Amino acid sequence: MAYNEQLNDRIREAIAVYPNVEEKHMFGGVCYMLDGKMCVGVVKEEMMCRIDPAIFEEVVERDGCRMMDFTGKTMKGYVYVNADGMKTKQDFEYWINLCVEYNKIAKASKKKNTGLSRSKKNATE
Repeated sequence: MAYNEQLNDRIREAIAVYPNVEEKHMFGGVCYMLDGKMCVGVVKEEMMCRIDPAIFEEVVERDGCRMMDFTGKTMKGYVYVNADGMKTKQDFEYWINLCVEYNKIAKASKKKNTGLSRSKKNATE
């Protein structure tokens, strides 16, 4: 599945000023992890933003913004922003800043148990 590489380049450049950034390909697009936590990315033609759930209702009313429903279920704290929501540099920076600010207080996802650790545990018993 293709994604907007020009948008990805803009995000990459904006997020590169922060330490501990990792670029991961997922969801058919690209996700930028900041300090090990999902922060911002590109899915198809839209920016995917992880934002503070406390401001979700207010933010989703902005031009070009819609709820993220990746699995068919609304994911509060995640939104998609299309080109209408990023017409100006100021608009684009607004979204990047929201993502980065929330990242400071966001919790990292729990690491999934791969089964390897269970095998090691069983081997020692």
